[in-house]
Amino acid sequence: MTKTALIAVDMQNSFLHPDGENFYPVAPEVIEPVRALIRAAEEGSAIIVHVCDRHREGFADFEQPRLPVHCISGGFNAEFFEGFGPQGRAREILITKRRYSAFFATELALFLNEQGVKRVVICGVKTNVCVRATATDAFANGFAVNVVGPAVNTNRPKLGEASLEDIDRYIGKVVDLETAKDLLA
Repeated sequence: MTKTALIAVDMQNSFLHPDGENFYPVAPEVIEPVRALIRAAEEGSAIIVHVCDRHREGFADFEQPRLPVHCISGGFNAEFFEGFGPQGRAREILITKRRYSAFFATELALFLNEQGVKRVVICGVKTNVCVRATATDAFANGFAVNVVGPAVNTNRPKLGEASLEDIDRYIGKVVDLETAKDLLA
């Protein structure tokens, strides 16, 4: 059996709450599919990785020339959306990132390798930015990559479609919800 980790990317108020600073109208469509994946991972044997984007108030951050200041630690936008983030489940961890990828300058690859994980299932927001960067770095770190099509989205539909096409062609597989649940069993 291949050991698997579910990586839930940026399920935070910033993107999912209507008052979030980076909210976009289709973002909430990922909520139920991601919840279903977390339940499947919890019922199965997969590790659950909750990824959050958090930045420090008042300090320079390389993302700022490309993006407005966002997800400031301790603020509403940086907090997980209701029901997401660590909940005291067995086999779940938190990874805080300051760049698009959950792997860049974090301990994620080290941790997953120490646990014997060979395959990742990725979900969350945004397909063409953080999900794609995480998938790319997962591949670069030697993991079999599976991105769950119905559990990712973006406010740039054409870029989201192109990102999923590239992921499926060059990085891993884009899978449906039922296939992803089976991988998490």
